[in-house]
Amino acid sequence: MDEIRLTGKGERLDKLLASDRLTRSQAARLIKEGQARVNGKVVKTPSYIPKNEDEVVLMLPDVRETEDMGEDLPIQILYQDDDLAVVIKPCGMVVHPAAGNQSGTLVNALLYHLDSLSGIGGERRPGIVHRLDKDTSGLLLVAKNDGAHVVLSRQLAQRRMGKHYLAVVSGQMKGERGSIDLPIGRSQKDRKKMAVQPDGCSAQTEWALLRQDRDRALLDVHLITGRTHQIRVHMAYSGHPVLGDPLYATRGTPAAPRLMLHAWKLGFAHPKTGEWMQFEAPPDPLFKLEEVTHG
Repeated sequence: MDEIRLTGKGERLDKLLASDRLTRSQAARLIKEGQARVNGKVVKTPSYIPKNEDEVVLMLPDVRETEDMGEDLPIQILYQDDDLAVVIKPCGMVVHPAAGNQSGTLVNALLYHLDSLSGIGGERRPGIVHRLDKDTSGLLLVAKNDGAHVVLSRQLAQRRMGKHYLAVVSGQMKGERGSIDLPIGRSQKDRKKMAVQPDGCSAQTEWALLRQDRDRALLDVHLITGRTHQIRVHMAYSGHPVLGDPLYATRGTPAAPRLMLHAWKLGFAHPKTGEWMQFEAPPDPLFKLEEVTHG
């Protein structure tokens, strides 16, 4: 079993242990699993602050083969090299296996199609750098080794990754572009939903109008942050819910055959070369407004 050995310097344990081998969130997960020791004693609190000169050790579990099974599922791989892959996730596909979804997921497909995988956290599996909701289609970035995973995750956390979505929303937009800067947290009324909350995490969304129809609009939505359900929550709060949204659409929202949200542009710096890479994925033809089902 490998380890990371450091000396305390007055900062949080998870921040101290984040390195070129681990992201902060991965370090936090290992800490919670009891893999961290400060002066020989197990510490399971990521926010714990070791004193200066405290001996800090994080044990890195040996990489084991994942229990998830590879499946020959239809996904499109736009690009791959030794460090990463860019794939198109179809609408309706769950990203990670979980209770009730042990098969048929994007991870199952990647385990079958990719030739190398990240092993951070002790399990060899695709390093999903960012996520898409089950019913959101489009571009997804996958790290194929631990080093790429750390660098790409850091870009995402530092808001240096460009992510644009196409969204068909309800109503007439007031202007050609706009921005929404409202914090998002777990809904107090329905724990399955997120909501604009004063004590939530900072969330920023920018949008530009591409096309306006009688009762709906096609938007290019740029995510500055990446909170759970961010576009869906922000657009619904502003009075323009995404069509086909089973959680946030309000009464009177025009009908649609699917969630009308698609990750269509993705830009990032290659984790090894630093070269800027840009990808686009055309949306379902339903995103042409004249082809969206009118309710």
